[in-house]
Amino acid sequence: MTLVHMAMILVVVGLVMWLINTYIPMAGAIKSLLNIVVFVVLLIWVLQTFGLIGAIPGLKMPALT
Repeated sequence: MTLVHMAMILVVVGLVMWLINTYIPMAGAIKSLLNIVVFVVLLIWVLQTFGLIGAIPGLKMPALT
């Protein structure tokens, strides 16, 4: 996976999260929880992509190739 591909994925996810946070009404606690979950999943994905952490047992992360 190229760095450009990864950057495009992060930009798209950020745009989708911005749209959700801006245009979908929901309680503040749910919105915060959604943002935290998306951030943690993206962080794990990026760290695994760069090889800084190995596979986490019981957690299936799709390989975007």
